[in-house]
Amino acid sequence: MERLYIRGQRKLNGEVVVSGAKNAVVAIIPAAIMAAGVSVIENLPRIADVRSYVTTLNGLGAKCEFIDEQTLRIDATEINDFHADSEDVRKMRASYYLMGALLGRFKQAVVALPGGCNFGSRPINLHLSGLKALGAEISEDYEKGVISLKADKLVGTSIFLDTASVGATINIMLAAVYAEGVTTIENAAKEPHIVDTANFLNMMGARVKGAGTDVIRITGVEKLHSAQYMIIPDQIEAGTYMIAAAVCGGDVKVSNLIPKHMDSLTAKLKEAGCKIEEGDDYIRVVSDGNLNAINVKTMAYPGFPTDLQPQMAVLLCRAKGTSVLIENVWENRFQYVTELRRLGCDITVDGRKAVIIGQPVLNGADVSATDLRAGAAMVIAGLCAMGETRIGNVKYIDRGYERIEYKLRSLGADIERVSEPNA
Repeated sequence: MERLYIRGQRKLNGEVVVSGAKNAVVAIIPAAIMAAGVSVIENLPRIADVRSYVTTLNGLGAKCEFIDEQTLRIDATEINDFHADSEDVRKMRASYYLMGALLGRFKQAVVALPGGCNFGSRPINLHLSGLKALGAEISEDYEKGVISLKADKLVGTSIFLDTASVGATINIMLAAVYAEGVTTIENAAKEPHIVDTANFLNMMGARVKGAGTDVIRITGVEKLHSAQYMIIPDQIEAGTYMIAAAVCGGDVKVSNLIPKHMDSLTAKLKEAGCKIEEGDDYIRVVSDGNLNAINVKTMAYPGFPTDLQPQMAVLLCRAKGTSVLIENVWENRFQYVTELRRLGCDITVDGRKAVIIGQPVLNGADVSATDLRAGAAMVIAGLCAMGETRIGNVKYIDRGYERIEYKLRSLGADIERVSEPNA
């Protein structure tokens, strides 16, 4: 078992470089196997989900190799299996994209039920209903934990999503690339990684228009070709380091990001009392650690991201006064609150609303990451707390953050990863 040990109350200063976007790469890697050829993915984050995908694709008959730390070569020429039901598939939430990718290429797929972080019910019914509308027959075997999909052919149609689901939008888009005619996705999600996935598909020869708006139109093609593509920077990783700088105080330049993607967070950090400087590909956060209480409400993009909600909760725990944090995306994303209370946070949760009274000092404690973004919140809390904080369940953090302890140490944090085999 590994833990992160943090000795807090050190200001952060310097520059941190953001890795490629986790939420984009977990969709683009499956998209790469839709063409029989060799694709190269650049600006790759070296995270646990990528390693799980590589193992999964190799098991399907692909040949994946890292050219360097940030570049993955995927030869999907000889993929001969549409059964993606290994343990690596079960570890990932985003493994459901293999349904759309395999269904598109082979007209059939058997995929294990997705795993990943558990912070409430996250059904994939919109994914399945969308794929069914394209012509797939679907059966679910909950005893074996797999979903089987099969279609004689896929036919374009008009699909209205009851909720602007990111996963459903991408999954339908993947399968629709190989559907006959035109598929229209209405009330589509608009997140940056949807645009990134559409751009990659178009480089492969797909005809996807409207990504980034609430209506996406896909004109089916008979064949895709391989492509070389660079992943966009990770909006959530960038936001995590921006919030850490705000909470701990100091002067941090977060580089290799797209400032426009950060608008909702930047506005809230300014409201909380931080100084923000924006460049073409960086944002500089200057903070003295004295923060104002503010209210935050998560929404679909371009609103405040739910994936930054736990990290922002830590900021509000250190802000002077009473703040209100409302979660509009997931119904049970406040599971981490119990862990923050161990450090002295004053948080009262009522359904989707948390009322937070800022504290002058947080105290180090033993805590556990309950999911990926909650794990990042524990790290930020440990960085600003007095004394030592030890964080367990680091495997969740590793799913979305590349070498988080190295990047934070480069900013002056006192953080190390420790193996505890007897824990």
